[in-house]
Amino acid sequence: MNMLPRPPSTDVRADYGATFPQKSMAALWALWAVFWLLMIGVSIEDQLRNPLTRWWEPVLTEGSSALVSTGWMWLAVRVRERHVPYLDKPLVWFASYLRWLPLIFVTWITAVYTIRHGVYAAVGRTYEHPGWGFVSVYESIKLTIFAGLWLGILFGIDSYGQWQLQRHRLLQTQKALAEAQLAQLQGQLRPHFLFNALNTVSALMHTDVARADRLVAALGDLLRISLRSIEHEMTPLAEELRTLELYADIMHERFRDRVTLSWQTDPTLLDIPVPALLLQPLLENVFKHGVEPTVMPVRIHISVLRESDSLAIAVSNSSSMLAPEHRDGVGFRNCRERLGIIYGDAASLRVRNEDDGVAARVLIPLADTVQ
Repeated sequence: MNMLPRPPSTDVRADYGATFPQKSMAALWALWAVFWLLMIGVSIEDQLRNPLTRWWEPVLTEGSSALVSTGWMWLAVRVRERHVPYLDKPLVWFASYLRWLPLIFVTWITAVYTIRHGVYAAVGRTYEHPGWGFVSVYESIKLTIFAGLWLGILFGIDSYGQWQLQRHRLLQTQKALAEAQLAQLQGQLRPHFLFNALNTVSALMHTDVARADRLVAALGDLLRISLRSIEHEMTPLAEELRTLELYADIMHERFRDRVTLSWQTDPTLLDIPVPALLLQPLLENVFKHGVEPTVMPVRIHISVLRESDSLAIAVSNSSSMLAPEHRDGVGFRNCRERLGIIYGDAASLRVRNEDDGVAARVLIPLADTVQ
């Protein structure tokens, strides 16, 4: 008998045993049982038309076939894990089973006909059948078709189980990759906004020590919140707004003579989880591009509202407009990437001119449980 190549060493076999769809396996045996019950029922109905046939004879004929076939089917299921590496090569997979057909022919015919002869002899009768040459050819052809049918079903179930395993691995890999990307993006934000806040403190250190001292205290609170965000990618909206308020206080100390801040928040939304440090780059952009370049008074408005099934967050300012050649900076690109990783296409960040200023608007889908 030709030997197939040894299956490659792989972890798939070990994982497969733990993740094999047990419901599918139960369905296979249920289908097997129904098949043989139907075979027995059809045989009884067919053979009882002969008044000389007793009820137990068709039961014995099909029952002996079912008994021996079940033994071989059980072996096929037991060794299925050995053939997992061949599932992507169906011809090799089937060949690895069908190479045992000659042994199956001999053992099946021997066992089945021994049972039938034995039972008939026990009741004092003789089991009559065609010559052994005809029996060997006929039963071998029937077993080949039968084996092909049930191996096809087993192949389908095993392929489905392997697909589930690979899908699970892919999802785990994608999740790990997304978490790594989020950590990298979040890490980019932290030193970025701290650097800008320290610049603000530095600008006041030699002109107004009291204000600089207040800024250092606020910066300490902001730093503590920032460090806590390392442990969690998501944070309640209330905590995110607290971070934004601390940053706004720091920047307002620097530009308090020409900046007016206003807030509009729906209190029913404060428990909704949002990406940590998502909003700070939006407000930072306002101060950098809307406040620093001008000496005119600037109104900054921050709103957090519900729009249909989305959480709508807007940070807008007056007295400046986007240039036609405007391109997003690191902060906006970072926010868009994080929203895309976490929410896919369901979330968005848009920056555009509105009225006499610029508005950055974030839409985040609300969970089904938030109503």
